[in-house]
Amino acid sequence: MRAPVLLLVPLVAIAASAQGGDPLAPRLDGLGDHTRPADTDDADAQRFFDQGLVLAYAFNHAEAARAFREAQRLDPACAMCAWGEALVLGPHVNAPMTPADVPVAWAALGRARERAASAPAADRALVEALAARYVAEPVEDRSALDRAYADAMREVARRYPDDADVQGLFAEALMDTMPWDYWYGDGSPKPETEEVLAALERAMAVDPAHPLALHLWIHAVEKQRPELGVDAADRLGPLVPNAGHLVHMPSHIYLRVGRYHDAVVSNELATEADDNYLAQCHAQGLYPIGYVPHNHDMLWMAASMAGMRAATLEAAGHLSHMADPALFHAPGGLGGQVQHITAIPLLARVRFGGWDEILAAQAPPSELDYPTGLWHFARGVALARTDRVDEAEAEWAALRPIAADMALDTLTIFGFNTPHSVLGIAERYLAGELAAARGDTEAAVVALEEAVGLEEQQMYTEPPNWPLQARLALGAVLLDAGRAEEAERVYRDDLVSWPRNGWALTGLMGSLRQQGRDAEADVLRPEFEAAWAHADILITASRF
Repeated sequence: MRAPVLLLVPLVAIAASAQGGDPLAPRLDGLGDHTRPADTDDADAQRFFDQGLVLAYAFNHAEAARAFREAQRLDPACAMCAWGEALVLGPHVNAPMTPADVPVAWAALGRARERAASAPAADRALVEALAARYVAEPVEDRSALDRAYADAMREVARRYPDDADVQGLFAEALMDTMPWDYWYGDGSPKPETEEVLAALERAMAVDPAHPLALHLWIHAVEKQRPELGVDAADRLGPLVPNAGHLVHMPSHIYLRVGRYHDAVVSNELATEADDNYLAQCHAQGLYPIGYVPHNHDMLWMAASMAGMRAATLEAAGHLSHMADPALFHAPGGLGGQVQHITAIPLLARVRFGGWDEILAAQAPPSELDYPTGLWHFARGVALARTDRVDEAEAEWAALRPIAADMALDTLTIFGFNTPHSVLGIAERYLAGELAAARGDTEAAVVALEEAVGLEEQQMYTEPPNWPLQARLALGAVLLDAGRAEEAERVYRDDLVSWPRNGWALTGLMGSLRQQGRDAEADVLRPEFEAAWAHADILITASRF
């Protein structure tokens, strides 16, 4: 199922230029109204500068670089146009700086500094702050440079508290020094995170529709305080309708606060925007291999939580088809991610009890241990849930040595969790289902509790690298054994992690009824019906 296309305007129009020569970037429409006056009198150069800035805020850094280069072609004297190119060639929270970009960024920075004398004071300050970020030759450890840039931007932010771009760029500079590590284990923010939040609050106070501030605010709060991101998510969604990543970003909050259908819609619109973009642009860099598949990854997960089987399987299928075999062994976490997404259709079918489809699925290439392990897991669950216990035992036996292989600890899934850690959960989950199929409730409970514990040790990422809550299977096993009070606790815990999800609400209602607490179960019925309003399946238990 797809959301309707709300924008009928063409996404791309190639810029014409009085200066002659071929345009270096397409002109993109549907990028919102954000503007920052640059030091140029050329209207087209200004437009491409704004386009580059918004694309940078949307993490489409390669396309942003093209826009900034086109702005420089149109006005070779524009300092901020060169600054923008240098800015987007640096590291960011999702990728380090590549050695090949170092001399290009250094040259762009040099052009910006040469031209900055006549630029406004705030822009000159941005150019000089960026000078702290770069050197002429690649270095093995950039941390000192990244910290120096953040320190320089702190001073710029102090001098220009009412400049929303400055505040957002300062926040991003700080976040780049600690990517995805903004909170302590006890849930309290790091001191730098407090600075990030304060800067973003200032930016949003000056400009409530600032795309970078809203984007970064969501990332800053999604792990520990997602409720603080709801307003930003609601504002960001429609703001830049043809920047797919920004359209998608609200789903990081919606998935965390139980607005699963809203997360589905966000990602449907994002995939529409990116499909249009990819059809009309020669997309470059990380965006087409990282951000575009991410929308489908979030879409299938959100749809699965909303009980939308058809949408789940469609998105999972699209995602797996994006797996490029040439990237199976790519470095830097990309190879692990590409292998991971090949198995998503199987995991989606475990969620919805698609046992026949799982058993009909072909094995992955034998040299890919991680997808092979997940294939054995899915087959084992399918066989256990259809009472083919001996065959399920054989799949478990095949999974165990793969899950124990420490070589899979050398891979990561886009820099987050390792395939080894994910397969550890899968092995315990399957062990629990196998024990339950044998009628050994105690062994099943122990194994599934261990799976829950391993699941909780996973590094935070959205969607989670392990997408099947073991608590839903654990609660079902406990209910089947008449252990309703224990099941109730399990389901309430799952609703803390996954608020308002219909799977756990179904189990919770069942546990209450089994205890004779029908009135309490009846109170939950409207909440379940709201959670399941867009579902295309009926369920009577927390897992198939």
